[in-house]
Formats: sequence, structure tokens, C-alpha cells
Amino acid sequence: MRLGGLPRPSPRDAVAGFSVALVVVPQAIAYAQLAGMPPERGLYAAALPAIAAALFASSPYLQTGPTAQTALLTFGALAPLAAAGSDRIVELALLLALIVGVTRLLVGLLRAGVIAYLMSQPMMLGFVPAAGILIIASQLPTALGARTSGDGILENAVEALVHPGRWSAAAIVLAVVAVGLIALGPRLHRLFPSVLVAIGVGVAYVQLASYDRDRIGGVPEGEPPLSLDLPWDDVGHLLLPGVIIALVGFAEPSAIARTLAAKERRPWDANREFLSQGAANVAAAFSGGFPIGGSFSRSALNRLAGARTAWSGAATGVAVLAFLPFAGILSDVPKTSLAGVVIGAVVGLVRLRPLLRLRRYSLPQFGVALTTFALTLALSPHIERAVLIGIGLAIAVHLWRELDLDVDAEVVETTLHLRPSGVLWFGTAPRLDGIFLRLLADNPGVERLVLHLDGLGRVDLPGALALRQLLQDARDAGIEADLADVPARAERFVERVLLREHDPLAPPREDT
Repeated sequence: MRLGGLPRPSPRDAVAGFSVALVVVPQAIAYAQLAGMPPERGLYAAALPAIAAALFASSPYLQTGPTAQTALLTFGALAPLAAAGSDRIVELALLLALIVGVTRLLVGLLRAGVIAYLMSQPMMLGFVPAAGILIIASQLPTALGARTSGDGILENAVEALVHPGRWSAAAIVLAVVAVGLIALGPRLHRLFPSVLVAIGVGVAYVQLASYDRDRIGGVPEGEPPLSLDLPWDDVGHLLLPGVIIALVGFAEPSAIARTLAAKERRPWDANREFLSQGAANVAAAFSGGFPIGGSFSRSALNRLAGARTAWSGAATGVAVLAFLPFAGILSDVPKTSLAGVVIGAVVGLVRLRPLLRLRRYSLPQFGVALTTFALTLALSPHIERAVLIGIGLAIAVHLWRELDLDVDAEVVETTLHLRPSGVLWFGTAPRLDGIFLRLLADNPGVERLVLHLDGLGRVDLPGALALRQLLQDARDAGIEADLADVPARAERFVERVLLREHDPLAPPREDT
């Protein structure tokens, strides 16, 4: 049964959504800290946007809200323009969320979801672990309780590590407890609320030990601020980062949704998911949030908790909305515990073995991954530039490989057999022509040319015209030229271009 074009909600969706809300509340304030936002902004980003996403979602399990990777990308885009925690960075984050949302909506409406696959796997194998390292590095000073004065993420992490005299034993213990609970909790029970317990331990310590050193402080209570007042003059500064976040940030939810769809043997529509994620980010822009995406851990929890439809995501948003009037109880949450939550959530992203394995299979693709990895670290906080370069390298490697056309040649008596294999296009046509001319020079007794086409995967129009010219050159040299082994899928194209008496693109001949 369906209700208003959407699946009918199930009671299990409400239970699953509430279960996810218990996790997303502490995670949201942690990821807000990572993005340079005040803590309440994370709650706003987890409320109305989750409801908007549920209205269009293709996956019944995908949970939309603040994520570590998107938060890092947001911080990278905004840090050069405004100070963390300032009113200015909040305003820019709203505009950035709108750009991300509109971009994803356009991709979905144009049914161009395939554009997500521009994020090649080798590029992502380099970017994701580097992003994980940066996220962990950004939380290290807080987890160690160390004050730092550097300007960059890695510089601050190194400064904190090399000055153990600045460390706080209490901060380290709270961070380790949080990381440990997140790592070990699922082994106790698949639904064990690790994040909630970690935050609860931190709050209990603050209250029992009067530990006021790194409390997040006052968290405003009340519903999210609804406003259309955005810093429109800054669109030019944020357009490119916004588009990159829209595409890179979609890689995670698309991977989640595809994986869960395969497990459940359900269909999945990338275009519809783009619409869902776009609507969520537009909602975040107008309700006090920042750019968001799909969470793997929360989506997995949603499924395990019994979710049946996308209404579970809406239930999570409603639960967060209901919590906002009581958000002040989070004031005692220590930042150290939040840092531990972030580290525990992303440590699994730092997987270098798959990156290194690429070297065994493809040196060019390994180069793409390694370069993206290095540039992500070197260019932080401008990691969107590393992503852009990684995409460019992946495309360049593909084009380079497309230039590789193999041509098998055999001379039998006075007949030259040519069998090109690969993709024939205007970039590879000169190679075929050069090989043919060299073979003619080396075999002056050739009287017949047979061009076998069964090895060609694809022939575009310029490639077909190059084949036509090659046949014509052979005939001009007094050589009989024929085609053989024409694939069935190319027969009509060959007839229209190669077998016509006159060049199909030549101007009509005038009678003289």
C-alpha cells in the first residue's frame, strides 16, 4: 500500500527512526564542531533536512544528516573565508548548503545521476583515507586537551603531539573511552548505543568531577531558525566548492544505498537519490544547517533497527525536532568526548592497503590514487582542489588508455590483413593509418587489403571516416580493399559511412 505516492509508514519505521535519533543528536553536534559550526547548527541540520530527504528518497534505509566527510569538506571551503564558530561562517554555510542542494536537484531533474561516477574508485581510494587522516588530525588537539596556535589542521596536530606537557590526562581518558565504546559497542550488541553512552560518560564526568575545561557551553533551545536571508554576494566564492561537495559528498550515500539495495534485492535510482539529497540540503540552507549527506553507520543502524520505508528518516527528523526545546541539556557535553566520537567514527576510513594494492594491477590508476591522497593532505583545508585535480587525472588516464589501439597485421601471399582492436576514434585513427602506411612500404608486393572490424569495441563518426580514408588510400595505390567481420551492431553505421560511393560529409559535386 502507498500513501500519497509514498510507501505507507510502518510502526517499525518510527522505532528505527527514534533509535537513529539517539545516535544522530550527539553525532550532529560533533560534526558541527568539525565543520567549524556552533553545536546547535548540527541539530538543525539533522531535523527538517531529514524530513525533506524522506519525501524523495529511493533507499528505504538511507539516513541523511551531518556526516564527517561532508563536514570536513564544508570546513575546507569556509575556513579561508571566516573564523570557526563566527556568525560569518554560519551565514556562508547556509549559502554553501543551498549551492550543494541546487546542484544535486539539477542533477536529479536532468537525470544525470551517472555523473556521480566521475568520482572514480582510484580517486576515492586516495581521497577517503586522506580525508580520514585530516579529520582525525583536526580532533587530536581537543582529544589531548592541548592548546595549539597553528593555522592548519596538520600543523595543529603535530604541535599537539610534540608537546606532551600540554596534554590533559582527563581529556585523553574521555577521548579514549569514547573511541573504545564506538569500537567495542557493536561487539556487545549490534544496536548498542555507543555514541550516546560515550557522551553520557563525558557528561557524568563533567558533573561529578566539576570538569569545566572543555564543555561546549550553552546550546540554544527552540526550533530551527527559518530564513531566506543569505549572503548572496558570496556565491562566486562558494560555487566551485559547492559543486564539488555536491558530487563528492554524494559518493558516500550512493555507495550506502547501492550496497543496501543489493542486500535486499531492491531497485535503486541514483537520480531520485540526488533529488532527495538536494531537497535535504536546500532545507538545511533555510533552516539553520550546513551541507549534509548520507551516513553509512546511521543507515546501517536504521536497517538493523527494523526500518521498512524512507519514513524512518522522517521519523528521525521529527525526533530531533522534538528534542530541540530541550537541547540545553547538552551544555555539559565535553568537547573531548565529541572529539573521541568523531575519531571513532572515521578511523575506519583510513584504509591504506586498498590504495597500495592498486600498484599491483595498474600503475596509472595507482598514480591517480596516490596523487589525490598526497594533494588532499598538502592542500588542506582546500581539499576540494585535490578532488578536482584527482578527477582531472582520472579522466586524463582514461583518455591516455583510449589512445592505445592494438593492430594485428599479417601478410598472406599478396594480401594484407589488418585487425585493429580497441576503440577507434579521432585520437587513435592516426595510429592505424601510420601502421598501414608502414606496412605498405615494407611489403611492396601487397595487392589486396582486408580490414577486419571484429576487434573494435566502438567506432565513432571520425573513426569511421578515418577507416573510409584508409580504404580509399589503398584503392588509390592500386590495392583492392575490402571489409570483413563487421559486427552486427555496426553494420548499419558501416553501410551509411564506409560503403557509400561518396564521402557523406563532402559537399555535393557540381556537374561541369
